[in-house]
Amino acid sequence: MFSWLEKNPFFFTVAFLFVFSIAGLVEILPDFMKSSRPIEGLRPYTVLETAGRQVYINNGCYNCHSQLIRPFQAETDRYGAYSLSGEYAYDRPFLWGSKRTGPDLQRVGDSRTTDWHENHMWEPTSVVPDSIMPAYHHLFKKDADFDTAYAEAYTQKVVFGVPYDTPGGVPLGNIEEAKKAYMEEAGQIVENMKNQKIKDAFQKGEVKEIVALIAYLNSLGQSRIGK
Repeated sequence: MFSWLEKNPFFFTVAFLFVFSIAGLVEILPDFMKSSRPIEGLRPYTVLETAGRQVYINNGCYNCHSQLIRPFQAETDRYGAYSLSGEYAYDRPFLWGSKRTGPDLQRVGDSRTTDWHENHMWEPTSVVPDSIMPAYHHLFKKDADFDTAYAEAYTQKVVFGVPYDTPGGVPLGNIEEAKKAYMEEAGQIVENMKNQKIKDAFQKGEVKEIVALIAYLNSLGQSRIGK
């Protein structure tokens, strides 16, 4: 049989490619599946962070900011440890981005504070003098969408098996408990903000989009992987 294959280049090539493909799959797929699993300690986004992620998507922040640090010294020196595939296990959709009009945000929660984000979103040049980013005043006026964020988180749990309701996790089985956790987390963000209108709105039970967005940005970093 082998001598026959050697005399027929076309079939020899087909057989070689077939065997090579099988061997490649056996070597590559297990490692790929392992590396794409959640890294140790990774937690899902809270409902407030999920609402903030929706604000991030709706405002097209991914058009100017990436969330993917490549393993080059120039990038790790500036942005922190390079990204691991397991860090994105709970991200649907991925927000890797393709441009860096602004800096990469994968580790922004490790270097910026709630107060910094508040000032930056209200008037970018107040903290980054050469910034070309527009101001986002409307985020300080519009309410975050709890219902949609809760529905997304619950879908992630039921359809994709994201481990909510684990010890120390986010309560999703009861919407009242989830809303309570949402408000408590929002209160911690609002407490560190200076905008009095945001504080007054929270006292009325309103959580503005800026609060949810800051919660999401604060989660981008080591806090989500328990370090």
